Amino acid sequence: MSGSSASRSLEGQVAVVTGAARGVGELLARKLSARGAKVALVGLEPEALKEVSQRLHTDSDTWFADVTDHEAMARVAEEVKERFGKVDIVVANAGVAAGGPFGDSDPGAWRRVIEVNLIGGAVTARAFLPVLTASRGYFLQIASLAAITPAPMMTAYCASKSGVEAFAHCLRAEVGHTGVRVGVGYLSWTDTDMVRGADQDDVMRELRRRLPWPANRTYPLGPAVDRIVAGIERRSVHVYAQWWLRGMQSVRGYLPSVIALGGQREMRRFGPRLADVPKGLVGAGGAADEQERTVRN
Repeated sequence: MSGSSASRSLEGQVAVVTGAARGVGELLARKLSARGAKVALVGLEPEALKEVSQRLHTDSDTWFADVTDHEAMARVAEEVKERFGKVDIVVANAGVAAGGPFGDSDPGAWRRVIEVNLIGGAVTARAFLPVLTASRGYFLQIASLAAITPAPMMTAYCASKSGVEAFAHCLRAEVGHTGVRVGVGYLSWTDTDMVRGADQDDVMRELRRRLPWPANRTYPLGPAVDRIVAGIERRSVHVYAQWWLRGMQSVRGYLPSVIALGGQREMRRFGPRLADVPKGLVGAGGAADEQERTVRN
């Protein structure tokens, strides 16, 4: 962690976690609950959210909402405040991903990655900022290694995560005087449905394995979420789910040039196979998002 203060007990704190039906959000909700926090779970999969809620150790409840919908999220913020009396912690974790060459990408899927990851994070912050101001609380925006380094075949995801990182830094400067703390969480490839979904495509899986160590590994979910919980307890400015991500900050200025050179080589290598890379959202979370949009439309 960096920019952190002393750890605070989570006992009796009220935490909101978006994208809580699976992956990082689901395990984070469980670990926050195990430390005594009451948890509000927000997402697009009502039954999965209810199952998560039933496994928690503390008082919890679920809200079905699309994080890109300002009216829905404002309503969630009001209802969470009514249900629990306050909100101390908000984790903007909801996210989707799509891979493949930008020129052949599906415009709808590409836009949706930006909407969920970037706009959704901002909508979440806007909805909960009044209650966080009242509690002098903590807002944690989950970003990614993709905010630090560009990557070919990941234009939407990198753009969205770079965007939420910048948004969170700007927000911290705006609201710090009110007592609200704002942090950014960074994760490398972590064992979630999203990463497993991306790995189902041979090209995306091989490209990732050809990355330099330690970025070419898939990291276990448990230790990553433990680090996020520790960052929440400290209200850290930066939270690193894998130890080596902190070191990436010092070299990030050099990475675009390095990635551009390596990326050209890899694109030539995989050129004949690029047309077969799937163009939609990846993983079970992506499928849930696409299903919900289909129902609404």
